[in-house]
Amino acid sequence: MPMLAPPFLVLPFPSIDPVLIELGPFAIRWYALAYVAGLLLGWWMAKRLCERPALWGGRSPIPPEAFDDAVVWIAFGVILGGRIGYVLFYNLAYYIENPLQALTVWHGGMAFHGGFLGSILAMYLFCRKRGLAFVSMLDIAAAVVPIGLFFGRLANFINGELWGRPTDVAWAMVFPHGGPEPRHPSQLYEAGLEGLLIFIMLQLAIRAGALTRPGTVAGLFVFLYGCARIFVEFFREPDPQLGYLAGGWLTMGMLLSLPMLAVGLALVARARRRPALSADAPV
Repeated sequence: MPMLAPPFLVLPFPSIDPVLIELGPFAIRWYALAYVAGLLLGWWMAKRLCERPALWGGRSPIPPEAFDDAVVWIAFGVILGGRIGYVLFYNLAYYIENPLQALTVWHGGMAFHGGFLGSILAMYLFCRKRGLAFVSMLDIAAAVVPIGLFFGRLANFINGELWGRPTDVAWAMVFPHGGPEPRHPSQLYEAGLEGLLIFIMLQLAIRAGALTRPGTVAGLFVFLYGCARIFVEFFREPDPQLGYLAGGWLTMGMLLSLPMLAVGLALVARARRRPALSADAPV
């Protein structure tokens, strides 16, 4: 257990109201705006990627206008999958006793791994319905997902939730609902790693021709996210209803992220064995 920093060395937590605007019974929360911003910016950027033939070695397998409808499917997949994942993986006993609370998404409680699986299922169904290349759709989605992760983690920070473990680092903060101990602002670590860093790395890979080998960008995202999440879990406080799962160090976030390492590497390896897209390849 680290020695905690004296109170005068702790950074003050910026008290930002989680509710941006409140009109009677209706409230617009930063948490909801983060999802909206992530989806809209992701939709815009996905279309831009599809409009650049040079990134694909020819015409994109996914027409840009397909994302006008796909974004709705993906939004439902993220929200439903994220909520179901949180209920199943993180607090099942509570929701068995209080089933109606599972519907209160506006109170928070979303699991990335559930939203990840839900969005994949939504994209698969959408591509099957439209006759589109599913793996290339995954690549485009993977390229823009870090945008949503960045905004989502910032919203977690504003809400003062998902804080880190007690620490004595110079940038420690005392969170409003996290007790008197100064803690790691782990939400900002995740925003920087899962959001900003992975976004930059994927954009560099795309500029190097990753989209010409379908599955490469998706595999890189899955692997890099798994690495980033496992790393941050060493600084993030485990959910109180779960705690540590084994040996005093393993968390649910780590457990759910470990398979992502193998899946990501397998996707990249498979993509490297397949022929690259070209201007005269069928789409």
